[in-house]
Amino acid sequence: MLCPVFAAVLVVGLGPLLAGAFPQAALKKSCRLSQYGSPAYSELAEVLKFRKYYESITSKDPKCSTRLFNRKWTPNELSVPDRLLLVEAELDLTIAVLAHPTVHKLAEKSQQPLAFFTQAREDLRGCVAAEAPSHQPSGKLRYWLQKLETAKKTETASCLEYSTILHLFQVLHDLGCVAIPERCT
Repeated sequence: MLCPVFAAVLVVGLGPLLAGAFPQAALKKSCRLSQYGSPAYSELAEVLKFRKYYESITSKDPKCSTRLFNRKWTPNELSVPDRLLLVEAELDLTIAVLAHPTVHKLAEKSQQPLAFFTQAREDLRGCVAAEAPSHQPSGKLRYWLQKLETAKKTETASCLEYSTILHLFQVLHDLGCVAIPERCT
């Protein structure tokens, strides 16, 4: 029979080694988005700086026919799984726009916001997989997602870029509503 002290030493000493023996990817990814409820000031400053730079080099509204971010509803009217899907779609569009700017000067300036939004999307995808793996969107969200897909096919790249960049803080707000839902009720 092992002495209780010796058993404790074995557990403390071998525990980390045993934990490292099992692949972490096999473990269920937890849904942790709290850091997006109040992003770091430096991240917000970079997004603001990027948006202001964009506004300074873009002189006109491309007159988009689709107003993607002008919705008659707010994310807090949606169920939690719908909010996750909404923000995932917004982040997908934002990342596509930032990764492939229409104005060459934006490529360098977009790197830090692009990295932030890309990390947020990766974290959010873990939540979508955990919280809403087979969720069917509500009518409101389904209509907006169809509108988004239509805009991607029919609007010019400069129109999508303009709409998305001018609404970066709405995307951040919606992400914050998913991260800390009680702030947006």
